This record gives sequence, C-alpha cells and structure tokens, in this order.
Amino acid sequence: MTHFLRRILAVALLALAPLAQADAPQAQTQVPGYYRAQLGRFEITALFDGAIELDSKVLKDAAAADLQRLLSRMFVGNPKMQTAVNAYLINTGNHLVLVDTGAAKLFGPSLGFVLQNMKAAGYEPAQVDTVVITHLHADHVGGLNDADGRPLFGNAKIFVSQADSDFWLSQQVADNAPAEVQPFFKMARDNAAPYVASGQWTTFTPGSELVPGVTSVKADGHTPGHTAYAVESDGQKLLIWGDLVHAHAVQFAKPGVSVEFDIDQKQAIATRLRIMKAMAASKSLVAGMHLPFPGIGHVRADGKDRYSWVPIEFTPLAKPADAAKTP
Repeated sequence: MTHFLRRILAVALLALAPLAQADAPQAQTQVPGYYRAQLGRFEITALFDGAIELDSKVLKDAAAADLQRLLSRMFVGNPKMQTAVNAYLINTGNHLVLVDTGAAKLFGPSLGFVLQNMKAAGYEPAQVDTVVITHLHADHVGGLNDADGRPLFGNAKIFVSQADSDFWLSQQVADNAPAEVQPFFKMARDNAAPYVASGQWTTFTPGSELVPGVTSVKADGHTPGHTAYAVESDGQKLLIWGDLVHAHAVQFAKPGVSVEFDIDQKQAIATRLRIMKAMAASKSLVAGMHLPFPGIGHVRADGKDRYSWVPIEFTPLAKPADAAKTP
C-alpha cells in the first residue's frame, strides 16, 4: 500500500471512530456561597442567599436612555437585572452575629440558601447568639424560621430598629396600606411572631451598640427604620449598609436614582448620597445585601455625587502562626 493510500485509510478510520469523551463529566454545580474576610480580630463571612432578576422598571428618576447606557456599561441585562441577596456573619470571638437572614423560599427557588451556606462555612444556627436585621422586608427576615414556622435561631436575640418594628408589625398601619403591599406586612409579622412570643425580639434606636464592635447607624428612607451596621475591630472598619443600593450599575454613578421599593424615595436618595460620600472619604470597607456577591468592597468618588463600586480582591486568610512570620 502506497503512502498516499495509507493516509486516506487513516483519515477514513478516524471519521468512523466514536467521538472522544472526557474522563470527567461536567460538574454543573457552583462552589458553596460563602466568602471570608478578616477585619482586625473579627472574622466576616459573607453568605449568599441566591439571586433574583429585577426588572429595570423598578428604577425611578432616570431616563430610559441613561439606564440603558449605565446597564450596558457594566454588562448588566436590561430589562432583567440579576440582583444578589446577601447576609453576613460576624465572629467577634465573643459573639457570633448574623446580619439579616435571607428570603428562605418566599420569592421562589433561586433564593433561600443562607442556612445551607452557613453550614458549608462551618457554622450552625444554634451557635448564633445575635441576629441584627437591617429592615423587615421579607428577603431579609424570611430565613428567621423554617418552612413550618419554627424559629431557627433559638439561642439568639433578634435586634430590630424600633421604627421598623413599630411600622411593619402594626396591624393598623397594614390595614391602611395599599392592598398590594399588605402581604409584606403579614410576612414581617409571621416571621417575627415566634421571637416576639419568646421574648427574643429586641428593639433599639439609632446609635445603639448591640454587641461590642457592632453599632447601629441610621439609614432610613428605604423603610422607616432601615439600619446600617458599623463594624470595627482594631481600628479597621466595615459598614454593612443593607439596601442602600439595589442596582450597582446605576445607583453608584447616579445615586439620585431611587427604587420603587423605597417607602420614602426622597429620604432614601438623601441617605444614599450621605453614606456614599462618607464611605468614599473614609475609604472604609462597605458591604451590601444587593451588591454582587460577596458584596464587600469600597466606594470611589468619581466627581460630584458620582461614585464607582470597587469590589475587594480574593485574598487568602493568614493563619495566626503565618501572620507572625510575615516580615
């Protein structure tokens, strides 16, 4: 057989051979949704509850062309914007503090993974001694109880601002609210009920230190008692600002854009401008419940009332022994 014929035969046999298969099939799963960062002596663990898609129509006070430009600039879909839901664990060494609890399954199967990711991160709900709530919207308190309404955090005090507790747990306020909003009052009452009955439900006013190193900060507008939490250890600072931002691609560049979920949109805008300005000036870390996971980073000033979101980089945590050896 000539060399040419051998080449033709080889090509023909190759064409008849079954396609090669990889030794390992695709895993088609994601890594557990938690991320750790060190803040002085405190360990911060971001917990991913999941993500939902919001319609860009929920954004107010912005021209359609401006929204399209800003969303496209950050490669964010329009009209559907993926929006994360985050919670945060703070291990102070003396307290294990959970900031918000996620949505459970109140808004469908794409949310409700805080508990799963907490366990993946090495913690159990029974170890949490303090739960602090930014506000009583269901995607922040839905995870207080299991699917049967039984409390998941039986060993914890639940801290909620007085203003938000008075608003959302009031039957009178609920009765006077628009019909489409009334279910959200019921969700708040249902999630609070076991802890109110047990005496674990505790209210506070702005500026209260809830555990050493964790202090409440007035951030109203989104809800009447919406609260941020200032966390500080060994001079290092983090502000967990709750729902100050829902659409990072838009509201950093244009903080004057509100969202329809804001109860007082004018006040929410004023609060966002005040806190963004302060965080850009201080260069402190911030964390947000609807920023892309893990939702921790910095605010950079880009001009008058214009800002950018700068996420933290992935950083391995140094063990105490390793840190002692670092020159």
